[in-house]
Amino acid sequence: MRLLFLLIFLSCTFLLGYAQYLQHVEGLLPCPLCVAQRLAYWMLGLTACLALLHNPTPIGCRIYGFFLTLFAFTGAIVAARHAWLIRYPESFECGISPEELFLNALPFAEWWPGMFEANGDCANVEWEFLALKIPDWSLIAFIGLGILAIYMALAQKQFIHPRG
Repeated sequence: MRLLFLLIFLSCTFLLGYAQYLQHVEGLLPCPLCVAQRLAYWMLGLTACLALLHNPTPIGCRIYGFFLTLFAFTGAIVAARHAWLIRYPESFECGISPEELFLNALPFAEWWPGMFEANGDCANVEWEFLALKIPDWSLIAFIGLGILAIYMALAQKQFIHPRG
């Protein structure tokens, strides 16, 4: 189980690091939906890190798995919405929106603006790989992490839990 927690933690760390690269090196500004996805990755990564350090019993793994599933599902919803907005930009105006004002007013946006300040437009498409945009890849990542989390929450009887 600890290996799966480590895998989720490292995946989130890599994805957040790549988001920083795209923002600070490539010049892509994060929109409110990007920042919401970053928050979901942070919650996934922190929960996985706590679980890794805690080395929980099987019931604890179920609890951590539940929270990891919840954060992955939330991130997947935001990423799916973002992917939809890129394909149908006329259906929604992002830019300076209530979401942006709300996110930028939160303490973590002031604490670490380079990670959590939303300044971009949700409908901008400035990056693509294998015909998929950033929210598409983020959705795939959230689904993969969510599958791991569901597995950890439900498949506890197959594992022997060494304590010590």
